[in-house]
Amino acid sequence: MRVLAACLCWLVSLLAAVASGLTVDERGELLLRGVPFRGIGVDYYDAFTRTLGPVPRTDYDAGFRALAARRIPFARFSAGGYWPQDWALYETNRTEYFARLDGVVQSAQQHGIGLIPSLFWNLSTVPDLMKEPCNRWGTANSQTIAFMHAYTRELVIRYASSPAIWGWEFGNEYNLAADLPNALEHRPAVAPALGTPAYRTAEDEVTHADVRLALREFAIEVRKQDSQRIIISGNATPRPSAWHQAKERSWAADTPAQFAEMLAADNPSPVNTLSVRGYDLAADIGRLDQASKLARANRKPLFVGEFGVSGHGLGEAKIKFATILAAIETNHIPLAALWVYDFDGQVKDWSVTATNDRNWQLEAIEEANRRMRVSR
Repeated sequence: MRVLAACLCWLVSLLAAVASGLTVDERGELLLRGVPFRGIGVDYYDAFTRTLGPVPRTDYDAGFRALAARRIPFARFSAGGYWPQDWALYETNRTEYFARLDGVVQSAQQHGIGLIPSLFWNLSTVPDLMKEPCNRWGTANSQTIAFMHAYTRELVIRYASSPAIWGWEFGNEYNLAADLPNALEHRPAVAPALGTPAYRTAEDEVTHADVRLALREFAIEVRKQDSQRIIISGNATPRPSAWHQAKERSWAADTPAQFAEMLAADNPSPVNTLSVRGYDLAADIGRLDQASKLARANRKPLFVGEFGVSGHGLGEAKIKFATILAAIETNHIPLAALWVYDFDGQVKDWSVTATNDRNWQLEAIEEANRRMRVSR
């Protein structure tokens, strides 16, 4: 019996280690199943949301197969609808909703692709579902925060044992909407047919404090259900004026110290990574070295959650792409994801597949991952 019990304990420990996904050690190093990791994946934005349409699409399986063939290790995706109406199936037939999400997770697992689900992609969607203004992200007892807790708890409990899940992300680039000097002109979109209110007010404008409260609440909920995997804000690189926006609602340029302050504060613990972007060569790539150093100082691995170039690979686009990839490699960024893989919504300028005329980007990522595996 003692031998059997010991074997069972060993098996449980082994399964827990296999299912742990990406974690951070006490030095701030990113680990995959306990081993130091660096890798470049893709943003497979609608791998799940494509299943929520009137005619559900399951061609994500072919997409994961093609990624596996390129040895591209992971995909970040939206784990909830973009518009309020996209949550109709969740509200009316939760069993079917999760069956479709199960299909995505199981397909990724079958093909050996890690997943980073981003739960609340669009800033205005949950408040709209709850019939609240967007600034309720900053109110701890709001219905918006209550829904966020419930959905996060539901997903994390459901998939915490899946080896396909590498980490958990809150949403997409909420910090870019915070404390805008011209916020009146940039309130969230109005599309009543898609479930939004008919108009917006000043209460739909958010502050950095609002976003940070939501991020802390999200991370606290994740940690209740999953003590290991990384937690990601999903934020973009702070705007060049983010500190001045928060302090005085101005576009004045921040100092390097102010940039560092905002980047750290926009990823509040228990969020245990720093999240940036890699598009603009000055605003993003030009500050990657400082962001990387700050990540090491804070012991929070840096995630370039999106990077890429638009167009079809003629001269300038290829040069820019190579510059971005080189910056990711030379700064030893542990985690980065290409925008965007197999996305019909941006097929003209951004979508990259294994067979279209932007597939050279996947080839470049495959080579970069090979170099990083060799250098580890």
